[in-house]
This record gives sequence, C-alpha cells and structure tokens, in this order.
Amino acid sequence: MSSYIPSLIAIVLSYLVGSLSFAVIVSKSLGMADPRSYGSKNPGATNVLRSGNKGAALATLLLDALKGWLPVFLIHHFGAALGLGAGTAAVAGLAAFLGHLYPVFFGFQGGKGVATAAGALVGIEPLLGLATGVTWLIIAVFFRYSSLASIVAAFFAPAYYLIGGQIAWPLDLAVLLVLVSISLLLVWRHRENIRRLAAGTESRLGSKKT
Repeated sequence: MSSYIPSLIAIVLSYLVGSLSFAVIVSKSLGMADPRSYGSKNPGATNVLRSGNKGAALATLLLDALKGWLPVFLIHHFGAALGLGAGTAAVAGLAAFLGHLYPVFFGFQGGKGVATAAGALVGIEPLLGLATGVTWLIIAVFFRYSSLASIVAAFFAPAYYLIGGQIAWPLDLAVLLVLVSISLLLVWRHRENIRRLAAGTESRLGSKKT
C-alpha cells in the first residue's frame, strides 16, 4: 500500500493546483468584474477576453495552461526516485484538469479546461501539445469559434498520440486512456456550445461581454 502513497499525494496536489481558478483570481486582482457574472459566465480565458482586457485574458490563459503543465513536468523530471512514471504524470495532468473543471476552492464550479488540458498535453509530450495546439489555432482562425476549435482539437489529441506512438514518442496505454478521458470531458463541457453552434447563436472570438 505504501508504494501507492507518492502517487496519491502527487495526484491530490495536482488536483489542488488545478483548482486555482485563475480567471477569477486575475480578474479580482485587477479590480475587474467576476467572469462568472458576464458573457458565457465561464471562468476561462475566452470569457475574460470578452471584458475587453486582453492582458487579463492572456494572463489567465498562461496561468491556466501552467497549472496543467507543471505537475506533469515535475513528475517527469523528479518522480523517478519515488517510482512515479509516465502513467502517473499523465494522471496528474488529468487531476489538474479535473481541478479546473470542479475546483474545490470555488464551489466546484469551474471552466471548460481547454488551456489546462493544453498545458497537460505539452507536459505529456511537447510535440503532441504542439500538434494539438496548431489544430486548435487553424480552426479558430478560419471559423473564429473558440468552442469549435476546442472540440476539434479534443478529437484529434488521442488520434495524434496513436499515430505518433512508437515513432515520435513511446505508446503508453495509461497515457492514451488519460487523453481519451480529457477529450471526452472537454466535449461534454462544451455541450451547450455545440447546441449554440448548431443553432448559429454561438459567440465568436473577440465578441464583447453583454
């Protein structure tokens, strides 16, 4: 049982780091309105951008990505001495992602987790994160829907991992299961966006708060 304690501690700490809702923290520190009170009411970088404060939106994006990347990076580089491998690192990324979705410090009411998932992907495999990020960017630039770009990128992330397995990186079943879980949760969290996309009422990138 004791052999599992380092993994459990790492996963719990990753969840707690993920529970830091930087959209709310950054907005409050700058004297801005709570992002849960306008626009999509989603505490994430895209909704903070609707406030018109691009600096706050960028800070939110980077910090949300950082909290997904940091636990994975630390386990990859320092976890071997504690018996923590690639699978544990990936699960820690998932835990940080779940923390963003259901943050213990903010009444379990979190965002959609796109930036945090992106950070976790970069931590798991930098090239995988890059490929998925480029996919998001292409869809966002051409269609100007953050939600659509996120949904498409979510579908491609596990596919890229499988395609690149044993070529660009080792293929690990635990990592694959984590990627599939993150992708399914991302799509689930965007279910209202999917309805609005189908109805033609989804807000485009850059639209201001209402």
